[in-house]
Amino acid sequence: MKNNLYPLQLEFKIGTLANDFSITDASGRGIAYVRQKMFKFIDDISVFSDENRNDLIYRIKANKWIDFSASYQFTDNVDYEIGRVARRGMASLWRAKYEVFNKEQVNDFLVQEENAWAKVGDTLFGEIPILGLLTGYLFHPKYAVKRVSDGTIVARLKKEPSFFGRKFSVEKLAEITENEEERILLSLMMMILLERRRG
Repeated sequence: MKNNLYPLQLEFKIGTLANDFSITDASGRGIAYVRQKMFKFIDDISVFSDENRNDLIYRIKANKWIDFSASYQFTDNVDYEIGRVARRGMASLWRAKYEVFNKEQVNDFLVQEENAWAKVGDTLFGEIPILGLLTGYLFHPKYAVKRVSDGTIVARLKKEPSFFGRKFSVEKLAEITENEEERILLSLMMMILLERRRG
């Protein structure tokens, strides 16, 4: 996942048993295919270079089966640790917050939902028959990625208008290193799977 042209597009697959989505950059180049193993007590996500799933590039795995306060570790294809992301406990019930850590266990980024009311509306309307099908066009939660040291917003994940709410985009808003970008994207991949599960 290098030399990406932003914004990135994330699109979930419809009609598969697995929780899969593909990521393409602004040029239309596929940069990753994310697959969550279903019916597992512990979240186990594989990130491949493309939809053929021949080339595994990352793994994301939870440290425990109850995901309320789980931490999700990132490793590359040879099990080298890259970092991890952790949900911020009780604070996540109202407004989603996730802490991103590097391999030295330093929390250097925070991912935070910008407008909690968008999520509330998305969840409530999603429960109404027929109207629930349209929530993908009505509510668009946004998540800011902030640098912990100075509060700079370096990236933003946004839900795009789409049927079943299956499309998202990622904008890069400030300069980040290659290693930081890698951890941020892996964190957003995991977060989007968790937030879709929340509703």
